[in-house]
Amino acid sequence: MKIAKDTVVTVNYKLSDAQNNLIEEGSQPMVYLHGGYENTLPKIEEELDGKEKGYSSTIQVEPEDAFGDYDPALVKVEDRKRLPEPLEVGMQFEGVAEGVDEEPTIFTVTDIADDKVVLDGNHPLAGMALRFELSVIDVRPATEEEVAHGHVHGAHGHHHGEDEGDDDSEPGDHFRSQPLH
Repeated sequence: MKIAKDTVVTVNYKLSDAQNNLIEEGSQPMVYLHGGYENTLPKIEEELDGKEKGYSSTIQVEPEDAFGDYDPALVKVEDRKRLPEPLEVGMQFEGVAEGVDEEPTIFTVTDIADDKVVLDGNHPLAGMALRFELSVIDVRPATEEEVAHGHVHGAHGHHHGEDEGDDDSEPGDHFRSQPLH
């Protein structure tokens, strides 16, 4: 079966930067609904469109087609007393960046110094050209429910209240365009 709109694609992937430094090797395959549902990067969909199980490729995706350019306006310094304790580097908070837009942004604590905290609203991969090694391991028609909901159900897909041990922090999940929690 060829990859086309409303097919469910299962892909093994390895993600590196443009210098081939490994960022992540998916311990679980990426499973997404193909056809413009924003379940993966558009450049990945473009590369895999019309291909079949067994197809392999390596593509490079520039920042503007991945997680955007690094925006220094999304870095801010806050008084530590404005944030909850205990506070650690790597913690994330939702907030609005003044003057950027009114949409909430996820800020990551990148530094803590005495009474100040550095918060960065950029995606961790912003500003980076990314290299994806892709290998298609399965293609199947999407169910009517998956098409209606705009995402995959079942193994490695999105669940609605089903307790199958899957959570949003499973390796590989953050490369889907799902909202951060």
